[in-house]
Amino acid sequence: MLKHELRWNPLLREWIIVAGHRRARPWRPEEKKRMCPFCPGAPEIGDRADWDVMVLPNKYPALRPDALEPKSRRGLFRTAAAKGFCEVVIETPEHEGDLCNLSLEHMKKVVDAYTEEYRKLGHEDFVKYVMIFRNKGKEIGVSLTHPHSQIYALPFIPPRPRRELESCRDYHLKEGRCLICDILAQETQEGERLIYENDHMIAFLPFYAMWPYEVHIVPRKHVRSLMDLKEEEKYHLADILRAVTAIYNALFDFDMPYIMVFHQEPTDGNDYGYYHMHIEFYPPYRERDKLKYAAGIEWGAGTFTYDGIPEEKARELRRAGHKAIEKGDYLGYVP
Repeated sequence: MLKHELRWNPLLREWIIVAGHRRARPWRPEEKKRMCPFCPGAPEIGDRADWDVMVLPNKYPALRPDALEPKSRRGLFRTAAAKGFCEVVIETPEHEGDLCNLSLEHMKKVVDAYTEEYRKLGHEDFVKYVMIFRNKGKEIGVSLTHPHSQIYALPFIPPRPRRELESCRDYHLKEGRCLICDILAQETQEGERLIYENDHMIAFLPFYAMWPYEVHIVPRKHVRSLMDLKEEEKYHLADILRAVTAIYNALFDFDMPYIMVFHQEPTDGNDYGYYHMHIEFYPPYRERDKLKYAAGIEWGAGTFTYDGIPEEKARELRRAGHKAIEKGDYLGYVP
């Protein structure tokens, strides 16, 4: 029987998802001249027509709502049921492209899909955290290149958001303010790492970036999740997601690979009024022809080495931004 369970790491105090069956998932079918499972006409899509955005269960889920309790373990080796949901958001019927290739109205439909799935999955009693993310590019190991995002509804709060929550809670208790609001205020005041902004959203390369061209998108208003955004704000979120991906693609004049992750409040029923939703992008390139690899000091110690100077990388992104924004229809501007 294939393993499908959670295993506890007692050293790092975090859960690991064991999902042996995922070895069978398709690997870049276009390289083997097979039909993409997300293109119209594929069995996964069926005979549905006239769709823009589609949400499907992941065919090879790491988590399942009907997951069974695993065999009990003794001593330090704890296990738990890998109970949750894994979904795929197919962003367009087109096989190629990025978020910047979608119209504003189309991208707003993607944001609406994210919002609805966050709401729906977060209402399940056993779901503690809904993680929305997007992987793009072979350089980061994407198995299917058709434009899509993924959603994992987890039965625990994952370690990185948990650390953010703890920092935001402690800062709020000490200062009486939101930590991320204050980070945004200082980034805006200093200005040298700002990349793009519109009426409701700001994108910047953070002072403490780990990846050379890392970009964070933060709503100007203090919101905890997508569900707190009004319709106009969702349009501006759609706009800035299009803008940031266009800037990345203009930076080196090729399709930039990246990881995009939404950081939102947990869905476990507790009050997280001190937390501020934001979105983080991690592209792996540090120069046009050089990848940034997380190696010994990063993986072994958890301490990143920044290859470059953040302010210089931000200037490069702004120059790319002027080039990219001039070619498209956007709601904001490049500082």
